Amino acid sequence: MIFYDLSSQTRERLISDGLTPEGIVSLVEAAILEDLDGGEDVTSLATIPADHRSCGEYVVRVAGIVAGIDVAVAVLEMLGLSEIEIFASDGDRVPKGFVALRVSGNTRQILLAERTSLNFLGHLSGIATLTRKWVDEIAEYKETKIRDTRKTTPGFRQLEKYAVRMGGAVNHRMSLRDAALIKDNHIAAAGGVAAAFANVRTSFPSIEIEVEVDNLNQLREIIPLNPDLVLLDNMSVEQCAAAVKLVAKRFPLEASGGLTIENARAYAQTGVTYLAVGALTHSAKVLDIGLDLKAEI
Repeated sequence: MIFYDLSSQTRERLISDGLTPEGIVSLVEAAILEDLDGGEDVTSLATIPADHRSCGEYVVRVAGIVAGIDVAVAVLEMLGLSEIEIFASDGDRVPKGFVALRVSGNTRQILLAERTSLNFLGHLSGIATLTRKWVDEIAEYKETKIRDTRKTTPGFRQLEKYAVRMGGAVNHRMSLRDAALIKDNHIAAAGGVAAAFANVRTSFPSIEIEVEVDNLNQLREIIPLNPDLVLLDNMSVEQCAAAVKLVAKRFPLEASGGLTIENARAYAQTGVTYLAVGALTHSAKVLDIGLDLKAEI
């Protein structure tokens, strides 16, 4: 299987997106090789002449927020397709029937790229679309932001968190090295929250330390330690409101667990800084986008 290099323009756009071109190339190669499984596209080989050319349009079937345009372009380029027109930018809200991309070239290669490019584009656009719904739901509460989690598809964290940003939310940790998050299991293993906090501060003096609590008494114990953030785990709206009052803006608070699009406004109204929403990446529905093949324009 021959893979072609990305154009300099696509590389620059991926870097501008905060993505690693080499990482995208590896994902695309793995996806195409998985699709071929050591063989060939037997249907296209049997039905389409080797020199046949077509035009393929990526049509959005349901209105939403697009994300992954440059990744789809990377798929096309790596399969030797260079005649590509782009009609949308990641983060754009597009209507039903909108043509996001158009590619012209060898029909067999367009069809080989079809499923992989659509898988990336539909998945990432689905995350961006769901994220925008959450962001819009609490838009009037300017001090509260929607934030993602590490509940991402293995190998896809870079892309899924990018899609979250395109939906208008903010990222939490990209990896375990970015910040310390002391949870119940760490506290149990260390012999208490104060010991766990002290151990992290001693081992990594400059790193941010976040602490998870599940009741107000634990929060009171944490306040003198002056953490960088406290995560309120599965607390009710009333408990979160009490926590905000108790902390009095000493440090940010993040509500996590039990959040839904229906109660997001109530939690935002408490004054917490973040709503942690794992559903953005683990439960987003794919945005329906299809490839329509036409005679070459």
